Amino acid sequence: MQPLRMKTCLDMKLPVFTCLDEGIRTQRVNCRNLRRRNCRGIVACNGNRGGESSSSRSFFCRNHNYALLKHQMEVAAKSEDYEEAARIRDSLKCFEEDVPVLRLRKLLKEAIEDERFQDAARYRDELKDIAPYSLLKCSSDATTLGIRVQVRSAYIEGRSQPSEDIYFFSYRIRITNNSNRPVQLLRRHWIITDANGKTENVWGLGVIGEQPAILPRTSFEYSSACPLSTQNGRMEGDFEMIHIDKVGSRSFNVAIAPFSLSLLGDGDGDTI
Repeated sequence: MQPLRMKTCLDMKLPVFTCLDEGIRTQRVNCRNLRRRNCRGIVACNGNRGGESSSSRSFFCRNHNYALLKHQMEVAAKSEDYEEAARIRDSLKCFEEDVPVLRLRKLLKEAIEDERFQDAARYRDELKDIAPYSLLKCSSDATTLGIRVQVRSAYIEGRSQPSEDIYFFSYRIRITNNSNRPVQLLRRHWIITDANGKTENVWGLGVIGEQPAILPRTSFEYSSACPLSTQNGRMEGDFEMIHIDKVGSRSFNVAIAPFSLSLLGDGDGDTI
């Protein structure tokens, strides 16, 4: 994928991202023509991506621009450019109306808070239709026999190639041994499901080339990545472990609770 170019919207002096993927023509956005006065201009993508419909291309562009803005905000915050981070944060608010998933999430949250449960059920069903697993958090936390597994996922824009339907997601895992016995991680098993319902089972020895031993009251952390052919999906699985303080111990499985892989994220910026 070719790099994205950043322009400035002269009316509001806010970032405008222009898609340069092969097969996508671009069109600059005039802030004066935006529907909402407070909405920060982003981009309009035209042309054809592999025969996709106009609505599919529009859905892709809005989601991708949102992910890019989130990344820019995180970069600004990490570099302590808080004024820029705040400006981009305000720009992101317009996506609550322009991106269907974000709009429905907002409406669902408001309906629950107002105890309008029939409306909430309708918004939930609409979300499931347009973006499977969008109600699932990009994090999970589960404990089995005193072994706690925490996960957090994130979209990797730099490794993804949306024009080729390749989306990369990182995930960071912390395994904490809250039991009184030392354990060793022997094998991993992942169940990966994309937005089309295609499921893949992945087995392997250890993690990142290691079979770590984890002593009581200590943790082991690692990061890895997963490619997906859709903009969202889900992962879950288990680790096979064994107690190493007694010869002949039987192995046992430690659950990895389901979590989402989402280009849009889940709005929760907490890390593990």
